[in-house]
Parts: sequence; C-alpha cells; structure tokens
Amino acid sequence: MSHSNSFVLVSEKLSQRIGGDKLEVPMLPEVAGKVVRLTQDPDSDASDLAKLIQSDQTLAGHVMRVANSAAYSPNSSMVSLQQAITRLGMKIITEIALAASITTSLFNTPGFENHIAYIIKYSLASGLWAKEVARACRKNVEAAFLSGLLHDIGRPVAVQCAMEVCKELGITLSKDEVLELENQFQREIGVKVVEQWEMPTSVCHVVQYFDAYQEPHSAQNLTMSVVAGALISSHFMCEAEGRDNCMSKEELCSQAVLADLNLYQDEIQALLDKGDDVMSTLEVMSS
Repeated sequence: MSHSNSFVLVSEKLSQRIGGDKLEVPMLPEVAGKVVRLTQDPDSDASDLAKLIQSDQTLAGHVMRVANSAAYSPNSSMVSLQQAITRLGMKIITEIALAASITTSLFNTPGFENHIAYIIKYSLASGLWAKEVARACRKNVEAAFLSGLLHDIGRPVAVQCAMEVCKELGITLSKDEVLELENQFQREIGVKVVEQWEMPTSVCHVVQYFDAYQEPHSAQNLTMSVVAGALISSHFMCEAEGRDNCMSKEELCSQAVLADLNLYQDEIQALLDKGDDVMSTLEVMSS
C-alpha cells in the first residue's frame, strides 16, 4: 500500500521520537501511581489504601459509588471507604480506583474522543475478563486486571503523539491515516508508557509480548490470560453493539490461546456463562 509523503514524514518522525526516548507520555494521575505502588508493598493495609484514595475526593466518590452498586454490593450499602475495603478487599477497591484513573481526559486527542473512549472501555473489559480467565486456569490472578487494563495503553498515546507530530510539521492526515499510525506504533509506545509509569515488570512484559505471547518470557501465563481476556472482551462488546462482523462463539472457543491455557470446552463454556455478570460490572465501572 502506497502512502502520501505527509504520512511517511509523520511516521518517520514518530519512529525517531520512540527510538530517541522523546515521547510525550501522559502523566498517570498521582494517586493512581501511589495506589499501584501501595499494592506492591506487603506492609500496606486497608487504612493506608483508604487514606490514599480519600486524598482525591472525586476519586473517593467514584470508588464509593461503584462499590455500592448492585454489581459489588447487591444486598447492603457501605458508608465509608474503610468499610468498603474491609468488605470487598483491597484488590477490588484498587481495581475500581485504577479503572477510574484511566480515562479519556488523560489524552489530548480532539476528534478521536469516541475512538479513545471505546479503547478504554474495551481495555477495562479485557482486564475484567483476564481475571476470570486466570481464575478459570487456576493461575495467579495477581496483576491480571491491571495488565488487561493497560495492554493497549499505547493506542491512545499513539494517536496523541501522531497528532502532536502533525501539528509540529503543519501536516493534516486523514482519520484513517492516524489510525494506521496507531496500529503501527502502539505496541512500542505502550511499552514506553508502562515503563515510565513504573508499572510492575509482569505488566510491562504483558504489554511487550501481547502480540507474540508464544515467545518465552517470565510473564507468559499472565500474557496468555490477558490475550484470552481481550478476545472474549471483543466478542461480548461486539455483540452488545449489534455489529455484523462479530467473532462467533464457535470461533472464540477455537482460539489457540485457550488451548494453550489448557482450558477444556466445558471450562470455556463456564467462563463464557459469566458474560452477563462481567458486562454488568463493566457498565458500572465505566460509567
């Protein structure tokens, strides 16, 4: 496929920025970064997490709203963060807080807001499904949600960086050309983002090896869980939107990564039977 001179110029400039570590990576909200570090600290407890989230009143309000939703607390309401953490656990509250921090407002992508919003929602769904896959495989579910949430973080950043380069060069690209640049560079950029955000090594490896999970690496099981979670996420979100080109359930069940995870067909079916619950949780967390 031939490209315009403008596209080639922007592509070359983006490649130079990536190679020269000159990417403008959006800042992760301060509280979100601290939440990730706190969850890596074996000495931290529920009161530490509650204090941290309460330091951001908007975030605290969002966490309490989600925690009190039917998806998490169908039978009773909670009045404090400490109570929510005690009842739901630090991991769940951490997931809610991190999901609330990765939003379209992190990225400056005028004209692409709907596209970025879809990527973020799909990534959130991938995190929720990755956790279910890891649990079904009796693998460690630690980091499954976070890895799924961030596995495509390079996409919105790639769009933002492409638009910045266009502005700098005085070039206008079509929407399709910008999306092609997103596809071309998102994996490399995603690795840079999670490294700069000081994410756990396992999460960085998932982002790096997502498109080649068969390559030996220390987070291979986790990467497979996220790849499977992303496929299941795509299937359910496509069906929810009523699109025509959705992967069928049969096609989904025959995906190689599910066999590589040693999941039998009855186990895959049990996993997919959780579809309504997972998608309900997605709607609550993304609203």
